[in-house]
Amino acid sequence: MCQNIYSYSTVYVNPLLCNMKCPFQGSNIQLQYIQVQIACLYAHLLYKTVASKFHSIILFESLLKSNKASCTTDNKTPFVWTFLTGLVKIAESLGVRLLPPRKKIIVMIMGNHSAGKSSFINWYVEEHIQKTGVAIETQGFTFITSGRKRESLTGNATLHLYPHFRPLLEFKGVTDYLSAEISTSKQKKFSLVTFVDTPGLVDGDMVYPFDVNSAITSFGEQADLIFVFFDPMGQALCKRTLNIVEKLSEKCGDKLRFYLSKADEVGRETDRQRVMMQIVQELCRRPGLNKCGFEMPTIYIPNPQKPSRCINQIDEVCETIEKSINQAVQKTLDQLEKDCNLIISTINHTLEQDRMNVSSNKSNRFNSFLCGVVGIFLPSLFILSFIISTFAPEDLDSLIGEGLAKTLYFSTGIVVYLWDWIPEDWQIMFVIIFGALCYFMFFLAKYFARQGSKTLSKREKKKLAEYSDYIQDIVKSKKRKLYEEYLRQCAAEYDF
Repeated sequence: MCQNIYSYSTVYVNPLLCNMKCPFQGSNIQLQYIQVQIACLYAHLLYKTVASKFHSIILFESLLKSNKASCTTDNKTPFVWTFLTGLVKIAESLGVRLLPPRKKIIVMIMGNHSAGKSSFINWYVEEHIQKTGVAIETQGFTFITSGRKRESLTGNATLHLYPHFRPLLEFKGVTDYLSAEISTSKQKKFSLVTFVDTPGLVDGDMVYPFDVNSAITSFGEQADLIFVFFDPMGQALCKRTLNIVEKLSEKCGDKLRFYLSKADEVGRETDRQRVMMQIVQELCRRPGLNKCGFEMPTIYIPNPQKPSRCINQIDEVCETIEKSINQAVQKTLDQLEKDCNLIISTINHTLEQDRMNVSSNKSNRFNSFLCGVVGIFLPSLFILSFIISTFAPEDLDSLIGEGLAKTLYFSTGIVVYLWDWIPEDWQIMFVIIFGALCYFMFFLAKYFARQGSKTLSKREKKKLAEYSDYIQDIVKSKKRKLYEEYLRQCAAEYDF
């Protein structure tokens, strides 16, 4: 939706449109609308150039609805808005890598093979996308997301679609087993969710074509939710699964959710409770997983042709996803604040470093000048003293004047006195040492001249100052307004 923003240079707009609210109704669309505005902050933005002051920003609705380079206005003299590079480009110019916020949450599903991971995704999407079966059907990582048309993507295309997962390139062989399935389904909250189906985990001699433990851990760190499915009929206590879960709990324990899948396949309720007890006991033996309030809802794919008396809590899974979707806007706005602070601190550090470099360059230039003057003055004075000594005082007075002649006689007299004080046998050695000293002074002058550090030009300083003002006055202000707009959807009006 933001692609139009990348193609213009100047836009004429009505400033009254800049404070507009979301014209659409419905929580999903409102959340998407806020996410679009945040994404635009990271992409390319608009600002008004009047007396070097930044004012209101972003003409979202006109840009989203129109492919024209300008928008009509009722004002006789429209304001001119110029594109300013977004946060990502600003960060790149400062040597900081920022990623634009994701508009969908990432839900990673892991577990032993045949735990019902792919079946759950097919049920949620209400479309048969992933293969299901008792065998290990999913051998790699598959992204399942919504889009304009049904399409399958390979590894490189998937990483272009999800740049946040580019660190996976560090794991040899992962890209060959990475894919994405794009579906047109609009069921439930699928338009705001991206599922990651992971390889089925088994113990024993099973050899994976990549480091599956590290890869799943890396995926989990990027995901918003991590669902762990335990199959009561299979390897529910798979050590590989438990090891990965323990590793994930160290960095992202708040994302983990545990479910007993295929609960309807367990015969009696007592057997189901016994299986759950064994799984919970095994999990609680792990130091990182031993926590209060441990929950493991029982879920299974509902089938009208096979009614079951087992309690199905699969709706709680959907509620968990919906809750995470609602919190995604909060996380994105918080991340926007962190990114703004990071850029501002980098700008301040750059300007402070530039001031230190300017001060250091001044000191180096002074030292270079001083050493150069000494390197020239000493040999010149030494040679001049012998030249002046060949003149009679009367001739020198008549040639350059009495005052200057006295000064030269005084300064050169010191050199002549020191020269006469040196024994004749040491005079040649003195000349050599004196010449080496003068050369050393020239060397120091050249050394200090090379020690200068690169400094910012006035244009670059002005640009950094504009970036800082832009983030402080525009982006952070817009962030506060977006937060208020988001909170107004749930809080009472009198709370504001």
